[in-house]
Amino acid sequence: MNTLLHTEEPLDEEDPSARLPRQALWFFLNAVLALLAWAALMAVGYVLNPQGVPQVAILALSLIVPLIAGAILTKFRQDDMATLVWLLGLIWILIIALWILDMPTGPNECFQCGASEKLTRTFFSIPRPSGLIDNDGPFLGTWPAIALLGYSIGARLTLRRRS
Repeated sequence: MNTLLHTEEPLDEEDPSARLPRQALWFFLNAVLALLAWAALMAVGYVLNPQGVPQVAILALSLIVPLIAGAILTKFRQDDMATLVWLLGLIWILIIALWILDMPTGPNECFQCGASEKLTRTFFSIPRPSGLIDNDGPFLGTWPAIALLGYSIGARLTLRRRS
């Protein structure tokens, strides 16, 4: 008796295992495009060098600019993988959070901070920066993660429903 595993039939397009490499490629390509949109925002900010811009405004722009990029790109190429790049942002911020929680504290470095205070002061600088990772917590953790989330939201808003 010849089972399906031993036949040499070509994989059809509806077979999930045939789509997996293509889905992985588009997932990472969409993630790179989201981060490039965010990097372009950061480059514009570096060139203009505005003084006194609150971090909340940068956080909002880090969401909005990739959201627009995701909406525009998904309008031209409908892809379900574009809506899932927020998962990479979640994984990224969790990795950075573990790194932050593992850091020792000391003078000028979140002295005697608890875990939640370490994270809020590092990622959001509330009420003031923690001093950990040279006060680059928003740049290294929060803003790229929110950019991936924004890209996913923009892609989801533009993705057409399949009947």
